[in-house]
Amino acid sequence: MKNHVFRPLIAVIGIVVLILVARYFYVPKDFGSYERGYIYSWHRKGDEEFWKNFKIKYQGKEYCKDCHSDKYASINKSPHRIINCENCHGPAGTAEGIIHYDLDKRPKLAIDRSREQCYRCHVKLPYPTSARANIRGFADPEKHNPGMECVACHNPHSPKLGGA
Repeated sequence: MKNHVFRPLIAVIGIVVLILVARYFYVPKDFGSYERGYIYSWHRKGDEEFWKNFKIKYQGKEYCKDCHSDKYASINKSPHRIINCENCHGPAGTAEGIIHYDLDKRPKLAIDRSREQCYRCHVKLPYPTSARANIRGFADPEKHNPGMECVACHNPHSPKLGGA
C-alpha cells in the first residue's frame, strides 16, 4: 500500500485499540447482561443490594385513595386521571423511609399552584406526532390571564374542559 493510505489506516486502528483498552479499564466488570451474551444494559449485579435496600419515595396514585377518597374520585372522572398525584404534589415518602401517613414525622406534600406547574403539560408544543399535541392547552400563556394562578379558575382535581 502507498503511504497516503497506510498512515491513516494505522491511525484509525490505533484509535480503536485505545478505545478498547480504555473501555476495558473504565467499564465495571459487572456492567451488562453477560448471561445473554455480551450485551450492555442498565443492570449491574453489584448494585442489586443497593436497590433492594433503597427506600421507595414515590408511592403511586393508589396510595392516596384511602385518605383522600374525595380527590381520588373526582380526579378519576377527569382528563387528569392518567396522572399520578405525586406528579404535582411531590413524593409521598422521603429517602429516609418516612412515608406520608406516618402522623408523627410525615412530610408535608407540596401544593404547587404556580402557572409553571400547569405549563408542563398545557403549553402547546410544535410536535404534531406527539400525544402532547392532543392535550388541551394554550399557544401563548402570556395572553391567557397573565399574572394569575391557573387554579384561580381551574380545579386540577376536577378540570372542566374549556373553562372554569
